[in-house]
Amino acid sequence: MNIRLDGKVALVTGGSTGIGQAIARALSASGASVGVNYVANRALAYATVKGICDEDGRAIAIEADISDPVAVSGMFAQLEQAFGAPDILINCAGIDGKAASSWEADPAAWRKVIEVNLFGTFYCSQQALQRMVERKSGVILNITSVHEVIAWSGYSAYTSSKAAVSMLTKTMAQEAAPFGVRVLAVAPGAIQTDINKSVWTDPVQNADLLEKIPMGRLGQVQEIASLVTFLVSDAASYITATSVLADGGMTDYPDFAHGG
Repeated sequence: MNIRLDGKVALVTGGSTGIGQAIARALSASGASVGVNYVANRALAYATVKGICDEDGRAIAIEADISDPVAVSGMFAQLEQAFGAPDILINCAGIDGKAASSWEADPAAWRKVIEVNLFGTFYCSQQALQRMVERKSGVILNITSVHEVIAWSGYSAYTSSKAAVSMLTKTMAQEAAPFGVRVLAVAPGAIQTDINKSVWTDPVQNADLLEKIPMGRLGQVQEIASLVTFLVSDAASYITATSVLADGGMTDYPDFAHGG
């Protein structure tokens, strides 16, 4: 299947690194004009844009802290000035925070994870929906995590935020469906990126992680990007209000493959 997004305008938050960067490149390769959002990695964002433009794509880098609604509003204005209103929003930006048991967590640090992962997704989606509902067209895809359904000790803010984004996705999808707008999510499992490099480069930690994945390997960013490209295309026009798990079977309780 040849997925094409010619004439579409996409915005990818957290688009300068990892999964977000792969998604930005994949959307461009399918014909979309792409806004690459970043908050700290300016050099990487501009390198991503240059890579897209070198392949005859159209892209701009847009700096914005998605946890700041004023900055988010400005980001959408920049995108519109460059390419027009967004047809596709990918909410990929997120943080996991510092590991700490719930009773030891710093409240300010805990709140920051929620502000970025949940509030940021809401602020960006609100701006997109205001435009998409009026035009009766558009797709919002949120990157959640297997931790929208799997607990993760030490990361209560992260798991809470991802579970919340899952329900936010469903609620926005219900609201927007009568206006021809789809809202859905992709929930990745263990994907090999620089963020988790300390795990997959350590033999002991890597072996422990792979035991949790029935397919016995980490996922690659290109696999998530390909899935996202399909889901935001017209080929997936009847899919909304759900999270698509891309986790190599991590949520299939692999320990039970050897008895109850």
